[in-house]
Amino acid sequence: MKAEVIPSTTRSASSTSHVSSSRRTSKSNQSPRGSSSVAASSSNDSNSYNKDSWKSSVSSGSSLSSLRESLPENPHLYDFKEIFSATNKFLSNKHSSSSSSTAWRCVIRGDDVIVFQRKFRRPIDAAELRDRLLVICKSHHSSLIKLRGASMSGGYIYLVYDYIKGASLADCLKNPKNPNFTILSDWMSRIQIAADLAHGLDYIHNSTGLEKKFIHNHIKSSSIIVTQSSSLNAKICHFGTAELCGETDSSLERDSSKPNSRFVKFEGTRGYMSPEFQSTGVPTHKSDLYAFGVVLLEILSGEEPLKYRQEKGNYVRVSLIETTREAVESGGVRRWMDKRLNDSYPEEVAEKMARLGLECVEDDPEKRPDISWVAGRISKLYLDSQSWTEKMGQLPPDFSVSMAPR
Repeated sequence: MKAEVIPSTTRSASSTSHVSSSRRTSKSNQSPRGSSSVAASSSNDSNSYNKDSWKSSVSSGSSLSSLRESLPENPHLYDFKEIFSATNKFLSNKHSSSSSSTAWRCVIRGDDVIVFQRKFRRPIDAAELRDRLLVICKSHHSSLIKLRGASMSGGYIYLVYDYIKGASLADCLKNPKNPNFTILSDWMSRIQIAADLAHGLDYIHNSTGLEKKFIHNHIKSSSIIVTQSSSLNAKICHFGTAELCGETDSSLERDSSKPNSRFVKFEGTRGYMSPEFQSTGVPTHKSDLYAFGVVLLEILSGEEPLKYRQEKGNYVRVSLIETTREAVESGGVRRWMDKRLNDSYPEEVAEKMARLGLECVEDDPEKRPDISWVAGRISKLYLDSQSWTEKMGQLPPDFSVSMAPR
C-alpha cells in the first residue's frame, strides 16, 4: 500500500508556534557523506495539471523578462514558454503525479531536469519569487537535489530540479513485483541512508549559512532518492518547495474579523503528519523531524508508515510507530527488524536507532530532539556499525564509505 495523500483544512496557526531549538544539541565532527547529485522523486496517482494555466503566461512574461536581467550569472527564472515547450505542451509522459503535484522529465537549456507543477498556497509576484529563488538556489549540500529555478503561470509554480537516474527510497524498500528483494539488503547501506538524510535535514534547518532556517515540509520515503555509485546514498527531493509555494507563510491563517476570508487548505501524507500539523496545517522544524522519524523507522523495518491487514473479515489499521513501540518495550526489536537483512546487523545499534526514531515521533513536539543532535547521534551509531561490520568481516565487495567532514 502506498502512502495516501489526503487534503484537509487548517485551523488558526496561533495555537502552534515555530518550536525553537531542543534541550539537546550537539555537532558531529565526522559523518557519512553523500557523493553524487541526483534528482527527482516519484509520487502516485492523479493529475493536478491545469490545461489552461499557460494562457496567463502572457501577462507575467514581461515582468519575468525584466527581472531575469537582474539575476546573477546563472538565471533561475524561466519563461513559461520554455516549460511549455520542453514538456511538449504538457503532453509528454508524466514522470509522476499525485493530488498535489505533477512532474515531467525533460531537457531545458541543455540540462536533464524534472519539472514539478504545484499550486501556490497564496498569490506571489515575480519579484518575491525572484528573491526567494536567489536565497534557495545558493544552498548546496550533497544530500539535497539541486533546484535550478522556477517559472509561474496563473496559480501554479513550475519548479525545475536536476535529474540523475535513481529510485525512491519507498521503491527500494518495497518492490511490489518482488517483495522479498531489496537493494538495501545490508546494514551499512541502511545506516548510510539514515545518515545522509539526517545531515541533509540538519543543513536545511540549521546550516545553510543564509541567515534563514528553512522548513522542508515534504519529508517522506517517496521524496527521497537512492543513488548508487561505490556506495548507496540518499538525496532529499523538493528542497525549497515549501518556501516557494508559500506553505510556510503564517499569513495563510483565516482572519475571523473578515467575513469573506476562508481557511486555506493544506495537504500532508498520511502516516508522516505530526499531531500538531494535523490540527493546524502549519509546518515547523518539529513536524519535519516527526516525518524524518517515521522514515527512519521505515529504513529499519522495511515497513510502510500505515498499512491495513484483514482480521476476521475486517480491515485493521497497523501503525509503524505503534509496532515499533511494542517491539522496543517488549525487547522484540530483532523480530521487528526487516527480515531481508537476515539478522546480519549489530542488534544493540539497531535498537538504539529504533529508540531514536521513537524520540523523533513523540506526540509532544517539545519532547522531540533537535535534528543536529539526531544527526550527531546517527554518526556515532554509524561508526559503531562500521566497527562491527569490519569485525565480522561483512563489508560487501566494492563498498566504500566516506568519513570526511561535511
